[in-house]
Amino acid sequence: MNPLFRKLALYVAARPRLAARVMKLGFNWFPAIRRTGGRITHVSPDVRHVRVTLPLNWRTRNINGTLFGGSMFAITDPIYMSLLYFNLGNDYVVWDKEGSIRFKRPGKRTLYADFRLDDAELAAVREALTQKPEIDRHYRVPLVDAEGQVYAEIERVLYIAHRHVYESKLAARRAEPNAAG
Repeated sequence: MNPLFRKLALYVAARPRLAARVMKLGFNWFPAIRRTGGRITHVSPDVRHVRVTLPLNWRTRNINGTLFGGSMFAITDPIYMSLLYFNLGNDYVVWDKEGSIRFKRPGKRTLYADFRLDDAELAAVREALTQKPEIDRHYRVPLVDAEGQVYAEIERVLYIAHRHVYESKLAARRAEPNAAG
């Protein structure tokens, strides 16, 4: 990582309210989020709660007049990974490994998703990593309307490991001779 960027990142991370504002702004300008048509509408000061809004409009509407399933799925993509990465710190690696969506009904209105991490979950992750060097964690998030009606359930599987374990694994892969070549 660039030393100047690292210094800036550490400065922001040491100031939770600033980190929440920067994260919200960064997410909303990040092309993968921006192009879904959704927006991050809230990031808590401790960066443990994020709220996402996906409106039904000309950018998110499909041929049937409902929300694109791809937009519904994509708006949930990097959120849990980012929350875990921010809250666990630089000693850990977090990757979005797998995702699935189960549609319950067509999205005919603005939908919302709330992503939350609590102390118990962070402690459970750290505890699991004392037992095994790398783990997969499953997180579910429903997409709901303003009344709480569920339109889709998304499950994300995240890979989490100690950074030194992950880097050792990568180094071992690079050292292997290329079987195809």
